[in-house]
Amino acid sequence: MQQRRKPPPAAAPVAAKQPAPRRTPGPLSFAGALLSLLLVATFLYINDHDVSKLHADFPLAAGARARARSPDLRLLQEAAHRKVNSIVVSRHVPTPTRSSTSTTPPPSSHPKLDQQPLRLIDTPMSSSSSSGRKQAALVMMGNSGGGGGESEQAASVKLKGCDLYKGRWVYDAAGREAPLYRESECEFLTEQVTCMRNGRRDESYQRWRWQPEGCELPRFEARALLDRLRNKRMMFVGDSLNRNQWESMVCLVQSAIPHGQKTLTKFVNNGSLNVFRAHEYNATVEFYWAPFLVQSNSDDPQVHSVRDRVIAWRAIARHAANWKGVHYLVFNTYIWWLNTFHIKVLKSRSAPFGGRGWSSRYALVDRPIAYREVLKTWAKWVDRRIDPNKTTVFFMAMSPNHITPEAWGGSAEAVKCAMETQPIVNRTWGLDIGTDWRLHGVARGVLRSMRRVAVRFVDITALSELRKDAHTSVHTLRQGKLLTPDQQADPRTYADCIHWCLPGLPDTWNHFLYAHIVAHAA
Repeated sequence: MQQRRKPPPAAAPVAAKQPAPRRTPGPLSFAGALLSLLLVATFLYINDHDVSKLHADFPLAAGARARARSPDLRLLQEAAHRKVNSIVVSRHVPTPTRSSTSTTPPPSSHPKLDQQPLRLIDTPMSSSSSSGRKQAALVMMGNSGGGGGESEQAASVKLKGCDLYKGRWVYDAAGREAPLYRESECEFLTEQVTCMRNGRRDESYQRWRWQPEGCELPRFEARALLDRLRNKRMMFVGDSLNRNQWESMVCLVQSAIPHGQKTLTKFVNNGSLNVFRAHEYNATVEFYWAPFLVQSNSDDPQVHSVRDRVIAWRAIARHAANWKGVHYLVFNTYIWWLNTFHIKVLKSRSAPFGGRGWSSRYALVDRPIAYREVLKTWAKWVDRRIDPNKTTVFFMAMSPNHITPEAWGGSAEAVKCAMETQPIVNRTWGLDIGTDWRLHGVARGVLRSMRRVAVRFVDITALSELRKDAHTSVHTLRQGKLLTPDQQADPRTYADCIHWCLPGLPDTWNHFLYAHIVAHAA
């Protein structure tokens, strides 16, 4: 009997593989991801901040490539307006550092400038000169017996990091340091600027002196400056504001020169040049009329009130021929740029303003662009023609106007700068009186691009904006004649809120020049 085979046992069914339970991310993993993001963001911020700081500290570190680029006018304008809005006049009255000077003004507080737009520390602006990175050393002049000359014991004071243009206006009630001379003592002042003689009754505008923050301006000594000018020439080149400053400088130095040893010759060289001469020192302080620095149809110093002003922005040789051999050159150009938003630029380069019909051949150019091109022409001439070992070059920043009283909180009855007797005080918000800060930024950009000559930028704009009280107003001339009483009673038509009384604000501008010159000599 055949045995039956048992069938093999059936394999047990394989159990289905269960998926691993899903792990829910805990709070620690979220924290880790967040920490990683923070670390990355911090790294990027630090890297960007360091690069930005590097460019801020060394704006010329990019070398020739950076210098070759023209300044971005849109960025300059935006930066300038941001800076303008940061100007604050403090209500607090700091204790002045000069113990010998009275600081009790008629108003209850001193106008103080805490921050200036596009400020330049007291160093020359040059991309290649090593002296541009050195701090200035100023000589503090002591009182010398007899009231003149440089003190033998004058101390050389180094103003490390001092910004001469950051500070406050201090009222000198005793008149020890302001004014630096009397209107009646300077025979060379013109009627345009002799406000007291022309009927102004208050003289408080003469008694404000500038106090830099954290340092001192050297005491102005006329004989010390004349010693620096011995056998040399100083020339102011520019418009009527530079002529205003030139008159101030003449009055500052003439007090130390005996009668008969000083002369003033006007309208030399076809009328463009005025020359004050200190014979004993064989020194001259000169003014040359060139309102745009380059050639224009307004170059006649006596007949320049033309309706359509046109410039030739590449033509400078005719003017510049008069600047050669000068030891101290002080340039400015600003006020004549404000008549229109667009500047008429002559198209033809040959024979500018020669012959008839030239006035129709021009192009309209935005003001900042035309200003930049003119300064580039001027800077190229300075870099090529000036020997920095023999000539020191200054460029004056913009002198502001005061024609909008609402900008400084004037009353509803206020008209321009008329009847203003105090500087702008007690400001707690930004000051915008209409200064074209774009041109200020353009000037700084062009000066930085200069490769051979270190030009000193005298940054008077923001501190001068506070001096609404110091203009000639209705105490001046109009078309060569003193204003009549009826004209004086109509400031809306006749007030001059462009030029400045003397003695007055331009004396402070020249005090800055004096500090630079003394520092250079030291």
